[in-house]
Amino acid sequence: MTRPDALAVKDDRLLKFGLIGTVLVALCCFTPVLVVLLGVVGLSAMLGWLDYVLLPALAVFISLTLYALWRRRPAR
Repeated sequence: MTRPDALAVKDDRLLKFGLIGTVLVALCCFTPVLVVLLGVVGLSAMLGWLDYVLLPALAVFISLTLYALWRRRPAR
C-alpha cells in the first residue's frame, strides 16, 4: 500500500526541517559561533541564558528528526 504524494512531501519537509534545525543548534552548542556573533552585535549579556535555550532546542530538533525518520519507514 503506497501513501499519497502529499503525505510523502510533508514527511520530507518535516525531515528537512528537523535536520537543518539539528545542525544549526548543534553548531551553536558545540562551537563558539553564537558566542562570537552575540559579542559582535553587542548582545553578550544574553550568553548566560544560552544553555537554557540551546540544549532543549537540540533535544526538540533531534526528536523531530527521529519522528520524521520513523514516519518515512516503509509500511509492513
